[in-house]
This record gives sequence, structure tokens and C-alpha cells, in this order.
Amino acid sequence: MCEPELNSLAREVSYFGHVQGVGFRWTTSRIARRHDVVGNVRNEPDGTVTLRVQGPSAVVQAFLDEIASTMSGYITRVETKGIAFQDDLAGFRIIR
Repeated sequence: MCEPELNSLAREVSYFGHVQGVGFRWTTSRIARRHDVVGNVRNEPDGTVTLRVQGPSAVVQAFLDEIASTMSGYITRVETKGIAFQDDLAGFRIIR
């Protein structure tokens, strides 16, 4: 993804709750395949999951909404912040 379009978003989202060991990263990756987004997802040492995503605003929001609804039983809190676009991102991957 080169220059971000006018209506594009880049976000870092931290998920809190029982989000590790429940297929959260795999589910997020599967959902990403249905949306035109790029980024990655990884487990953190503190038990949270961090997601970095960028793409068209409406698509990013739909992607995040689908994660929230699909994984709602595991998420107790979500923190979202805007981040700078990364030109070197391609596809969506799970960071191990």
C-alpha cells in the first residue's frame, strides 16, 4: 500500500480479556481475507492481542466491527489509536 487515500485509516487496536489461546489471531486473519485490509496481529506478553490494520476507512471499520462481533465473548476491553501508514505492508499476517 503506497500513498494512503484520502478516506483511509491506519489503526492499532489492543484487545483485552481472554483473547489468547482461543483462536483470536487465526480468526482475525480469516476475517481479514474477506476485507481489503493489510496488517498483522500478534499476542503480547501481557496477555493482550495487538492488531495493526490499514485500508479504506469503511473497510477497516467493517473489519473491526466483524472482529468485535465474532470475538465478543472473549473481549472485555478494546483500545484503539491512530498510527502512521506503513508503505511496506502487504497482505495480512499473524506474527508469532
